[in-house]
Amino acid sequence: MGDFVRIVEVGPRDGLQNEKAHVSTADKIELIDRLSATGLRTIEATSFVSPKWIPQLADAAEVYAGITRRPDVAYPVLVPNETGYERARAVGVEEIAVFTAASEAFNRRNVNAGIDESLARFAPVLERARADGVKVRGYVSTVLGCPYQGEVPLADVVRVSQRLHAMGCYEISLGDTIGVGTPHQARAMLQAVAAEIPLDALAVHFHDTYGQALANLLACLEAGVRVVDAAVSGAGGCPYASGASGNVASEDVVYMLHGLGLRTGVDLPRLAETGRWLAARLGRETGSKAGKAMTAVP
Repeated sequence: MGDFVRIVEVGPRDGLQNEKAHVSTADKIELIDRLSATGLRTIEATSFVSPKWIPQLADAAEVYAGITRRPDVAYPVLVPNETGYERARAVGVEEIAVFTAASEAFNRRNVNAGIDESLARFAPVLERARADGVKVRGYVSTVLGCPYQGEVPLADVVRVSQRLHAMGCYEISLGDTIGVGTPHQARAMLQAVAAEIPLDALAVHFHDTYGQALANLLACLEAGVRVVDAAVSGAGGCPYASGASGNVASEDVVYMLHGLGLRTGVDLPRLAETGRWLAARLGRETGSKAGKAMTAVP
């Protein structure tokens, strides 16, 4: 699989959407521009979901229109339906992401639809994206556990991932939404999906609720995955797990990857400074241990 690992920075979307403190449009734009200067190749910019459901990202169009886009960086956005797709395309979006879950119970509680119905809802979005030459990434959440049904069968994770891939998603991000997985489980889940979908079309997305995210990432890296989702400063709690610390911090991931001799193209000191800057805007300390150590004042 090679020694380069692509970090998909999800802080501006998955991170901020779960933060309680309001973040201004100007600060969101500055965050993305700062991240663009770190060497990251993919930065998920925002989400074109209904502002009624996620007020924090109600300014999606303004944010996307305001960032300085670099030619070597992809700026995907999340869209839930055709309305979101049209809003995104109106401001020049060239890559989108769609989402579903491997848990039937989670889907019904989260989007008021079963798995098959949720897939049917965004089938027209993928058709339009294909016609428009827009790349589509797919998210599968609750791959290692669900807050409502508990254990999620591997067969369901594989089936949903296969459906997304067959529908045209070039990459499938496998997410441990509530952060309950352990390394053995994470590796087994990845290998089960990779038996049906090419490994280079898979990514992993771990939350750090039980402190297992880096260990889970290492297990999946050893199994061959080379795309990893992470959020600068560990931004974003998990609304489905009380007290959860949310996304694994990008700084911690990059520090580990570089220590393993893997390449990311990311300037870690600049990333750590961006994480410190964001934490100050959110009124708290950075959630990254590496970031905290690197930016500590003697």
